[in-house]
Amino acid sequence: MIRLQFVLLICAVLAACTTASTKHEPLRWSDGIDDERLIVVTIRNEAPMLVPRAGSTARSYRGPVRYSVSPTALTQSRSIATTYKLREITGWPIGMLGVHCLVYELADGADREATLQRLQRDQRVESAQPLHSFQTLMKPSSEPYRPLQRNLDLLNVSEAHRWSRGEGVRIGIVDTGVDISHPDLDGRIADHRDFVSASERGMVAEKHGTAVAGLIGASDRNALGIVGIAPAARLYALRACWSEPDRDDARCNTLTLAKALVAAIEAKTDIVNLSLGGPADPLLTRIVQRGIDRGIVFVGAAPANASDRFPTSISDVIVVAGLKEQRAADAMLFAPSEDVLTLAPNGTYDFLSGSSLAAASVSGGIALLLAREPRLSVERIKALLAPTMQHEIEAPPTMDLCLAVTSVVRGGSCGR
Repeated sequence: MIRLQFVLLICAVLAACTTASTKHEPLRWSDGIDDERLIVVTIRNEAPMLVPRAGSTARSYRGPVRYSVSPTALTQSRSIATTYKLREITGWPIGMLGVHCLVYELADGADREATLQRLQRDQRVESAQPLHSFQTLMKPSSEPYRPLQRNLDLLNVSEAHRWSRGEGVRIGIVDTGVDISHPDLDGRIADHRDFVSASERGMVAEKHGTAVAGLIGASDRNALGIVGIAPAARLYALRACWSEPDRDDARCNTLTLAKALVAAIEAKTDIVNLSLGGPADPLLTRIVQRGIDRGIVFVGAAPANASDRFPTSISDVIVVAGLKEQRAADAMLFAPSEDVLTLAPNGTYDFLSGSSLAAASVSGGIALLLAREPRLSVERIKALLAPTMQHEIEAPPTMDLCLAVTSVVRGGSCGR
């Protein structure tokens, strides 16, 4: 008995040391950290799951079981830092990939590409890449007085709501902060996380995330404001991007996006909306692919810049462009993106434009389909949402959400 107690004590001490040694001060990525001097390195981490505490429940969104960092991975991370004169900024074990992910800062004067090439040849290193930056894809409307919510008319949303409102579908919104106190989002946010500032003060209300959340899932039964495309879906607000002063777009990076994407996958969301764009990113691509393998539908906004390849270059990501963006690279679907009325922080509303909004519209539309037929494949979804109507000369036709929904509802019909 004494020997067993001793062994248990040693195990507890080792677990505590592992947990303590991987703690980092909460980062505020919006405080101006220079991404050009940061790199992302992953190390193989064959660590056991830590046992959940007594009374915990597997139904929690955050989950009671934590993935720990092995002593070997910790030793290797320090050794790598010493070898290449790196300063560890933060670290995070990614259980679904079996790696410990670290962000290092290069030494003054170090060449990033040369260092990455050396790291990629190092047998201790599972992967090495730059810490990439990404941007949201929305801009202020130039004509704020066009008819309210014309986008819903173009998509035939009102008729679609006769058959589906997105009941029970989980949508992960990887974006800037969402105004969770907005009257049109009351009771609409299933959970929210902040991966930018690690703040305990609650979700930061920001323009882009609030606009996307409102377009997808604003309440339709509160007798005020606007109507979301999937007003009965469950929204998961995952803050991975932050607003920049005097700019209309917002920024994200490899690590904040990775954390948010893993959270969306672990929450078993059905759809993940990515109204953002940036360079091809190996780590993020691996995580998205893992989500696709688990049956999650990823929706990406078509970028204005052809060099932006994440997430739209990933196979099976549904790429959405605005109705007038005929030359958008890799675009599969088109939706309204000009002067769309949606939510704004502090309980307000605004007209906004950009492919971010087109992607959000498609995410909402997919939720209407999945509420009626949860096992639809990506190919079947694309076929159902294929353009059906020509609204403007020389503009791509948009989808009819009612026709799409009634295609999976026996006996369903549309009024137009």
